[in-house]
Amino acid sequence: MSAGGAGPASFGGGPRGPPTTPPGDRPAWPSANGQQAVTATISVSGTLDGGMKRYYGSGALGDDGQSEDLPALFELADGATLQNVILGSPAADGVHCKGACTLKNVWWEDVGEDAATFRGSSASLVRTVDGGGAKLASDKVFQHNGAGTLVVKNFQADDIGKLVRSCGNCSTQYARHIQVQNVWLTAPADSLVGINTNYGDTARLSAVTVYDDPGRDIEICTKYKGTTSGEPSKIGSGPDSTNCLYRESDITYVD
Repeated sequence: MSAGGAGPASFGGGPRGPPTTPPGDRPAWPSANGQQAVTATISVSGTLDGGMKRYYGSGALGDDGQSEDLPALFELADGATLQNVILGSPAADGVHCKGACTLKNVWWEDVGEDAATFRGSSASLVRTVDGGGAKLASDKVFQHNGAGTLVVKNFQADDIGKLVRSCGNCSTQYARHIQVQNVWLTAPADSLVGINTNYGDTARLSAVTVYDDPGRDIEICTKYKGTTSGEPSKIGSGPDSTNCLYRESDITYVD
């Protein structure tokens, strides 16, 4: 059974993603191939392939709270790739991406402050999360703080606050674009994406499957009036032709 908004939306704003096929079954969560304690942030340039090892914070990184100044387990340089990695608990502030980056088949067993935070000031930046999953995020999974586009595809999330949030109160704000393609979201959750319409943000959604939400309580696209100080204000939710770009047929519910 499908649910969403009104008729077809105009798909403007941000680079257009590739066509997607209808969503299939959720991939199984992987088993760890060994584990490694991380006592200082691991810097990545080029590609780091973890071979499905579990990395978890220890010492200064042994915190899984919601402090805004937690360090990351991994920090990715512009253009870097992190792949085949499991982040265990505690996960501190997960992954920081300083520019364009790729997270491929990365799994968070218990999200700390955020799973990943994306920065950078160029409107041409594209970051891609392809595959993987996240569980137990009391707030956000992905925090989009920089300019440009974040693509999340072939990803699953279970028991979270929001899958993606465009920063609501960063001191420097940008028009940010979010693409969500072939994603599985299992309740409870607050919303799939949150964007700031006053800064020209867009969220383009396709092939989303929502599980265990018979009351349709999870908001698919939440709209805020962002700010550079204080707290952003929520101003609505649901599809439109300018910012929240999806159709009723793009969201499938499995109860």
